[in-house]
Amino acid sequence: MKTESQNLQFLLVRVAALLRGERRNLLGEHGLLPIQFEALYFLGVCNRYSDTPMAVTEYLGQTKGTVSQTLKVLEKKGLIAKQKDETDKRLIHLNLTDAGRGLLEQHSHSALLQHLPDTQLAPLCEGLAQLLIQMQRANGSRPFGQCRQCRFNQHLGGEAYFCNLTKEPLSESDTGLICREFESW
Repeated sequence: MKTESQNLQFLLVRVAALLRGERRNLLGEHGLLPIQFEALYFLGVCNRYSDTPMAVTEYLGQTKGTVSQTLKVLEKKGLIAKQKDETDKRLIHLNLTDAGRGLLEQHSHSALLQHLPDTQLAPLCEGLAQLLIQMQRANGSRPFGQCRQCRFNQHLGGEAYFCNLTKEPLSESDTGLICREFESW
């Protein structure tokens, strides 16, 4: 008899396999591998503190070499562009091009998940978010959470926010992005 944790693991593996298969079929027409799309996706949802090769490496849990090759492919295909940091010239930022944004918009939603009503999606998301937090803690990996839920985020009123870690102002749209410096309360 399967335990609940064994059943959950089976379901997660099966759902992940189906999502990977769906994505692989969609990306084949663009000549992209799933890892390349995952890097592109991260760059589409991360903030200005996390759009670096090192942050992509940490987020994907891959080697520097794998991520370097992944980023070269994305750049060669015109999906990302590199830009030197204005204050620290050693730092490289990775920005989506219009073509990269278009590809993300076209392929970032799973047809498999669109049939679930919000009443079922909300508790699933909540439970999976808790599972993710526990797994990241157990593995010692960065949480990469949304800025608006970070302990460093300070709401100044209206649409004005401030990061108490970087000591920089944030816009309301910034607070919806993923940050590698995220720390929960």
